[in-house]
Parts: sequence; structure tokens; C-alpha cells
Amino acid sequence: MVDGCDFCAVVRGEEPAQIVLSTDDVVAFLDRRPVFKGHVLVVPREHVETLIDLPDELLEPVFAAARLLAGAVRDALGATGSFVAMNNTVSQSVPHLHVHVVPRTKGDGLRGFFWPRTKYAEGEMRDYADRLRAAL
Repeated sequence: MVDGCDFCAVVRGEEPAQIVLSTDDVVAFLDRRPVFKGHVLVVPREHVETLIDLPDELLEPVFAAARLLAGAVRDALGATGSFVAMNNTVSQSVPHLHVHVVPRTKGDGLRGFFWPRTKYAEGEMRDYADRLRAAL
């Protein structure tokens, strides 16, 4: 883990986050500035900056978690599907590999790669995290 990395701080428990999944290799938590409520970030516990840097032994745990959460956002939040994406260096706001799992519904207004951001009301973030944890 790297000092000064926001996601490493979440993994270490030093930065508050609504964690929805925690395994030996992966932590998944709600994005604080979600595209849509229930937007989850899946990160390896090990500090890895991009997909190119991801060790082979972490490929399966990271993408298995993303697949699991794609189902959870559908089941827990009533989403029709999900948008699963990853930036590498460009548009990567935190230089720690993270997979976005964004709940989607038909007509939700998301077009192409324009990602409008929303905010959670006080206490709402915990409710979304609880629902996702229950679905897992």
C-alpha cells in the first residue's frame, strides 16, 4: 500500500467508506460522487495503478468481484443492468486501479462516456451499501 493514496487509505480503514465487499484481495465501496446511486468501485487491496500493472494472480479476484457486484446492483437496487468500466491513467482521478460498477436503467440519461455526477442525501449512502451487502 502507498501513503497518500486515497484508495489505499480506504483499504487500511483510515478513510471512511461504505464498504460493500471485502475479501483477501479486493475491497469494493460506494463512490462518493456516483454517476447513479449505488455506483461501486472495486479495488485490489494491493496498490496497483493501472490494468497493465495488475498481477495475473489478481485478475480473477478483481473481475470476479466486479461481476458479482454487477449482479448485486441489479438485484438490490432494481437496476436493469450495469455499466462496468475502468480508466487507465487518463481520467483516472485516483492512481489506484478501480473498476466502476454503475447501476443502469433504460432511459437513465447516461450517454456515451459523459458521466454526470450526483450526491447522496445524509444517511442515504449507508442505505445503498446495506442493500448491496444484503444482495451479496
